[in-house]
Amino acid sequence: MIRVAAVGDIHVGPDVAGRYREQLAGLAGHADVLLVAGDLTRHGTVAEGRIAVEELSACPVPVIAVLGNHDYHSDAQEEITALLREAGVTVLEGDWTVLECAGVRLGVAGGKGFGGGFAGRSAGEFGEPEMKEFVRHTREFSERLHAALTALDEHGADVKIALTHYSPVKDTLAGEPLEIYPFLGSYLMAEAIDRAEADLAVHGHAHRGAEKGMTAGGVRVRNVALPVIRHAYAVYSLDETTLGRPVRSASLSR
Repeated sequence: MIRVAAVGDIHVGPDVAGRYREQLAGLAGHADVLLVAGDLTRHGTVAEGRIAVEELSACPVPVIAVLGNHDYHSDAQEEITALLREAGVTVLEGDWTVLECAGVRLGVAGGKGFGGGFAGRSAGEFGEPEMKEFVRHTREFSERLHAALTALDEHGADVKIALTHYSPVKDTLAGEPLEIYPFLGSYLMAEAIDRAEADLAVHGHAHRGAEKGMTAGGVRVRNVALPVIRHAYAVYSLDETTLGRPVRSASLSR
């Protein structure tokens, strides 16, 4: 069994310094890895990035993170990424990583992602340059996500997880105003996840959304934004099958 802890949208600042670090201490013996689904900071400043590093660097299990839109707000995303990596946090942006968990090779691919909307109600790569660039950004990220998830097969991953900030499905946006769905995610990411046959997709961003959803291809999706899960983290267990080997249809429980 692989136990994956996950959270997004922790939005740390000076007034909460130290509090999240204390809660992560409870992961010891209860999870194999912590996935952070973006928005580590409030305004994306380097000072807030340093606080995020202090909160996550003491985590008793490996930490894999992506940045969110808040982390880009002050144009310091490169500095924040460098600080996290120097502290031992794996930060993904259109790439992947593999680690050993309980004798199983767990592969995680991901990045921030972007918006655009969902099948039947999505923006098209047509018209003004600004609109085409908006949709192109999501399409190009989704292509990189698919390539990264596919690369996990080539590097012997037994289980594959897609980690993004923006949502790949509208299921987990239930509770958010319909008018902002196009700015919360895109179906293009879900298509990439389905084509690569991932086992699980994890995201944040939708504070008023729902925790559980599923892609059209049957991949389970979890919105782990802190206001949604209402805990320091959620833990999901991926069970092994008969013969003792994880498979793409591995059961999932929280």
